[in-house]
Amino acid sequence: MYPENPLSLFQLWLYLTPPLAGAVVGYFTNDVAIKMLFRPYTAKYIGKYQLPFTPGLIPSNQERLATRISDTIMGSLLTPVELQKIAKRLLEVERVQAAITWLLQLSLEQIQADKEQKTVKLLANILKDLLGESFPRWLRVLARKPDFLEPQINQIFDRLILEFELTDGQAAQLADWLINVILPPEVLRVALIDFLTDRNIQVIDEGLREKSSGTYWVVANLFGVKNALNRFRTFCLDDREKANQIISQLIVALNIRNRVQELLRDLSLQNLPVSTVKELRKTISTNVRSYMQTKGVELIQGLTDSVDWDGIANVVIGRLRNSTILTSSLDVVSAELAIIIDRYLERDLEQIITQVIPILNIDQVIIDRVKATSPAELEAGIQGIVKSELQGIVNLGGVLGFLVGLMQTGFLWFQR
Repeated sequence: MYPENPLSLFQLWLYLTPPLAGAVVGYFTNDVAIKMLFRPYTAKYIGKYQLPFTPGLIPSNQERLATRISDTIMGSLLTPVELQKIAKRLLEVERVQAAITWLLQLSLEQIQADKEQKTVKLLANILKDLLGESFPRWLRVLARKPDFLEPQINQIFDRLILEFELTDGQAAQLADWLINVILPPEVLRVALIDFLTDRNIQVIDEGLREKSSGTYWVVANLFGVKNALNRFRTFCLDDREKANQIISQLIVALNIRNRVQELLRDLSLQNLPVSTVKELRKTISTNVRSYMQTKGVELIQGLTDSVDWDGIANVVIGRLRNSTILTSSLDVVSAELAIIIDRYLERDLEQIITQVIPILNIDQVIIDRVKATSPAELEAGIQGIVKSELQGIVNLGGVLGFLVGLMQTGFLWFQR
């Protein structure tokens, strides 16, 4: 089975060797070259001397590669314009609304699950600072204005005080209070004693003598009232209990309680003259403003110091926890806030992106991430992206080597 002519076999190998050798050399040369991009991962030494091409091209220039990658990405891909477009897509009204709704729901759940009452304490501190400290300072500034609270006081006067009338029950209770507490018989007796001084008795006697007429003139000039008033005063001083009893009987006999009740029931500022009402409103407004300007701050601070802010905050939080209106209004609130944010971003998004880029420091993040990646991970990553392309280069080296060897075979063939 062996060829009879050895020379023909030699010539056949002579012609086949160049293309086969070229293909092998070209294939493995490209493969070695690609491998040398990444390997060896660390420098190799013989004694004190570092071998050339160690470590590989990429590991030895990893820092510069990281800078070039960062410059390329920030210069061509993540430009301010592209970041602005990305931000617009991310911050669409629907996405912002969904994010705000999520945050509001999360906050509401946090409030409902707050067992340590941190929210209650926070709200109590806010209310105390707002109403106990900030409001008095604000009131002190406003109180310096000459027309301070004038419209509010006039409105309260016109709507409440001017139209205020007592009911029959209120008038009866007030009449009882006046007769039994404010003006009991003992108080009236002492008031009569204080009124019936010698001078007042003398004035009353002389007045009756001069101004009375008819039967009253006869009684005043013949008998006079001076002695009667002196005896009455003495009686009130000496026999206190009997005097009080007589005064009580007079109050009942004269039906003073019913008269006072009718007077209070019919009492209304609308029955007064218009000029009197205007003057009364002006007086009340002036007195209230004067009091608030001088003592209003101390009044507010005294009231706020005695307020149980923790209790008020606890009530408010309790109402919020069980409020269906609050839960149902989350979508409305989030929609309105999303629209406000969208308008703000539409106006200032470019400026915001310009300020955000240095804060994010994306280029340094890219550099640090590339530098922190091991050569093996870099190789695996690049191989995963362009594995087929790198294998194509290796195959192309084999094809080119084969073609070069084939050309050499052709040259030998023509020299034959």
